[in-house]
Amino acid sequence: MKKRKLGNSGLEVSAIGLGCMGMSFGFGPAKDKQEMISLIRSAVERGVTFFDTAEVYGPFINEELVGEALAPLREQVVIATKFGFNIDPDGTQHQQPPLNSRPDHIKEVAEASLMRLKTDYIDLFYQHRVDPEVPIEDVAGAVKDLIDEGKIRHFGLSEAGVEVIRRAHAVQPVTALQSEYSLWWREPEAEILPLLEDLGIGFVPFSPLGKGFLTGKIDENTKFDSTDFRNTVPRFSPEARRANQALVDLIGEFAGQKKATPAQIALAWVLAQRPWIAPIPGTTKLHRLEENLGAVDIELTADEFRKIENITSRVEVKGARYSEGSQKLVNR
Repeated sequence: MKKRKLGNSGLEVSAIGLGCMGMSFGFGPAKDKQEMISLIRSAVERGVTFFDTAEVYGPFINEELVGEALAPLREQVVIATKFGFNIDPDGTQHQQPPLNSRPDHIKEVAEASLMRLKTDYIDLFYQHRVDPEVPIEDVAGAVKDLIDEGKIRHFGLSEAGVEVIRRAHAVQPVTALQSEYSLWWREPEAEILPLLEDLGIGFVPFSPLGKGFLTGKIDENTKFDSTDFRNTVPRFSPEARRANQALVDLIGEFAGQKKATPAQIALAWVLAQRPWIAPIPGTTKLHRLEENLGAVDIELTADEFRKIENITSRVEVKGARYSEGSQKLVNR
């Protein structure tokens, strides 16, 4: 597995990481815990060193899963988790307000995450969403304290806007920004990627496969489990899926010519954007994990890049990427 450094931080990770959320939260019922532990350890055997979780996934159960799976392999891997939602220690999640990045709360979350992850340090600690009630300087200062104590090694932000990134970075250098980025969500190209390049911050795209849509395995007739959050996403309405199928079909044609799968092309495209980008596609299946990892070895020529640009420019993606409520929490 090829390795990449996240910006100027020196934090080295596998070129493709593993997003663990869907193993226990978000995409239907939680999967069998022992099967998921086996999958995570299989990823390590295949060279994956970068694993992503968060306290809110469950809440808590995804961190517990990742902690149990990686405890025997702790020194071989980089674990990223997140703080910032308004969750009580008993798992009660508050909607008013939904976020809580007060410095005292950040420190409580860090202690609880360390316990669940069965470790004495967290490699990368992200603010999950920007909290408008807490100055980002106070957030960065709290994480700086945790870094000084040796409990956290690197500070990250998720779905943050340009001004917030600059202000946070001035207090405590930001190692990585995690935000959505893929062939069907390219907004970061306008302002975010140039800023990260300028500041020496790495980029960790989540949903690089469009929450599964870019794999070509979902169409307008696909039925999602009642607990699958894609039911609330406008981009996954049957009408939007019907319209967006054209993009997947075109990527599929290109993938066939390249003797690759649509998922591999989508990931190879993300990887080719910058050398300091490390996407974290999620999966619960070993054969999908192996398929995703195969993207690392796909080289796209300048001509192939132009072809993909031509393909994607021909289709206007329909539907918002978040429900109205969730959209309010992003890109502050």
